[in-house]
Amino acid sequence: MQEPKKVYFFSTCIGAATCSNTCINAIKLLQKEGVEVIFKKDQTCCGQPTFNSGYYEETKKIALHNLDLFEQDIPIVLPSGSCTGMLRIDYLELFKDTEYEERARKFCSRIYELSEYLIKIGASYEDKGAPVSITWHSNCHALRVAKCADSAKTLLKSLKNVKLIELEHEEECCGFGGIFSVKEPEISNIMVSRKIEDIKARNVEYIIAGDAGCGLNISGAMKKQGVSVKYMHLYDFLATRIGIADSK
Repeated sequence: MQEPKKVYFFSTCIGAATCSNTCINAIKLLQKEGVEVIFKKDQTCCGQPTFNSGYYEETKKIALHNLDLFEQDIPIVLPSGSCTGMLRIDYLELFKDTEYEERARKFCSRIYELSEYLIKIGASYEDKGAPVSITWHSNCHALRVAKCADSAKTLLKSLKNVKLIELEHEEECCGFGGIFSVKEPEISNIMVSRKIEDIKARNVEYIIAGDAGCGLNISGAMKKQGVSVKYMHLYDFLATRIGIADSK
């Protein structure tokens, strides 16, 4: 008899603070596939903001908390390519040549971005929505570090009534970059404006992104500029298309 599937769900800081419905929808997608989801109430940041700012010793404290908290030898699933990259790749660098290196390596091997995990377990979807055209923004960390953007696009392309129109400059940053958008707001605004011009040129109804930070940055700028294209997080969009989305 096959062992039941069981995972930890890492909600991320933005998920917990501003995108709780997205986390609920992500968990529903897992539960639909018969996966038992464990949510640790003491979870916190992945450590990326401090790591990217050069505060490595402080980041190690956050990382060790996560290594202790997610102690069972089961997958750790995240609704964010950016945080996936931090947990799976950057923790290896953080603990290289330390007493925690082997422990970190085993931890990193259990990290999955949700789209990767859904494909791994063979999830398939019946698209119940009306025909719609969308475009997709790949988060920088997801694209270059976690390298999970293709799995997200694979799920979108599997929806029969969804037409995915690629951005011309998909690999260009939207200007969020976590604390970058706070430290360099003028440069960030130029970058997100270029991204929005690309989105507008696709003549689509929705821009979909797999990272809440990019989504908040792009959607906020589009609202200020009066752009009518709607934003949805990947897992809100998937859950809506198959009829299991949280209605709140």
